[in-house]
Amino acid sequence: MRSKSAFPLLLLNMFLAMLGMGLVIPILPDLLQLFGAGGQAAGYLVSCFGLTQFLFSPIAGKLSDRYGRKPMILTGLLLFAISNFLAAIAGDLSFLFVSRLIGGMGSAALVPAIMAYVADITTDEERSKAMSWLGASMSSGFIIGPGAGGLLAELGIKGPFYASAMIGLLAMACSLKLLPESLSPSIRLTRLQAKERRENVFRQLALSVRSSYFILLLIVFATTFGLTHFEAIFPLFVVQGYGFTTRDIAILITVCSLIGTFNQVVLTNRINHRFGEKRIVGIMLLLSAVSLACLLLSGNFYYVMLMTMLFFTFNNILRPTINTLLSKEAGEEQGFVAGMSNAYMSLGNIFGPALAGILFDIHMDLPYLFGAVVLLASSFVSVRRLGKTKRHVSMDADKLSV
Repeated sequence: MRSKSAFPLLLLNMFLAMLGMGLVIPILPDLLQLFGAGGQAAGYLVSCFGLTQFLFSPIAGKLSDRYGRKPMILTGLLLFAISNFLAAIAGDLSFLFVSRLIGGMGSAALVPAIMAYVADITTDEERSKAMSWLGASMSSGFIIGPGAGGLLAELGIKGPFYASAMIGLLAMACSLKLLPESLSPSIRLTRLQAKERRENVFRQLALSVRSSYFILLLIVFATTFGLTHFEAIFPLFVVQGYGFTTRDIAILITVCSLIGTFNQVVLTNRINHRFGEKRIVGIMLLLSAVSLACLLLSGNFYYVMLMTMLFFTFNNILRPTINTLLSKEAGEEQGFVAGMSNAYMSLGNIFGPALAGILFDIHMDLPYLFGAVVLLASSFVSVRRLGKTKRHVSMDADKLSV
C-alpha cells in the first residue's frame, strides 16, 4: 500500500464523519422536550442530515477527482466542526435543523474523498483489506455516535456537540499538516483542463440506473435505510416499550458497536476470500433482516444487546464488502462512484429516519418490521442480480460529468 502513513489519519477522519451523524440520537428525547417538539421531529432531525449529504455528494466526489482529495477532506472537517458548534449554541429547533444540514454538507465533502483516497493508494489485491478497515471506522463511528452522545450528555445536553466540534478542528489541523495529496499534479492538471458538461445530482442518479454498478448502489441505499430505521427510533422504542434509561442505551450501543467492529475487522477479509464478496452481500442482508425482526421478541436487556450486536456485526461486514465491489467496478471514476455511493447512502439517511418516525407513531413495532422487509427484499435482489454484473464499463464522460 502506498502512503501507508496517511491511512490511519483517513480512518480517524471517516470515524469522525460518521460519529457526527449518530451523536444526536440518544439525546433526542431530551432535545425534543427542551424545544417542545413531537415524535416525528426525531426522524426529521436525523434525516435532514442526509438531505444535504445527498445533494452535495456527487458534486464533491467529482471535485475531488479534479482538484484533489485533500482539499475536500479539509473542507468536510471544517463544515463538520461548524455544524457541531452551531448545534451546541442552538436556542431553538430550527437552528438545530440548520446545524444538521451543514453537517450533511461536511459529510458529502469528506466521505467520497476519503474513499477515493483509499482507492488511489491501494492495489486491487490490497483494496479489500483497506476497505474493511475503512468500513470498520465508518460503521463504528456511525454506531458509537449514539453511545458517545449518551455518555457525554451527562456533562450537559449540549456536551456532545462541543466535544465533537473540538475533535473536528483537531482532525482538520492534523490533516492539514500530515496528510499528503494522493493525486499527482499532472493528473489534476489534465482533469482541470478537460471540458465537461455538468449534470445535476438528479440527472446523475437517473444515469446511474443504467450503470453496471446500479444494484450495488441500490444495496447501499437499502443497507443505510435499514440501519437508520433502527437507530432513529431506537431510543424511543426501548424507553417506551422496554423501560430502558439513557444510560442503558448508551452502554448497550457502545458495547455492541465495539463487538461488532471487532467482528468486522477479524471476519470480513477472511469470509470474503473464502466465499466471495457477492455471496457475502446476500447472506449479510438476510441475517440483518432476521436480527432486526428478532428485536421485537423480548425486552430483556441482554437479549436486546445480543440482537443489537448481531445486527451491527452483519451491517459492519456488509458495508466494506459493498465498497470493495464498487471500487472494483469504478475504474478511473473512483471519486465519482464514491460520490454516488454517498448519495445513495444519503437517500437512506433521508427516508429511513423520516419513515421510521411516521411508522412509530402508528405502532412502535412497525419501523423494525418494515426495515426487515426492505433488507430481506434486498437480499433476494442481490442473490438474483449480483452474479450477473460485469466489470464496469465507463459510461459516457459527458453524461457522468458534474
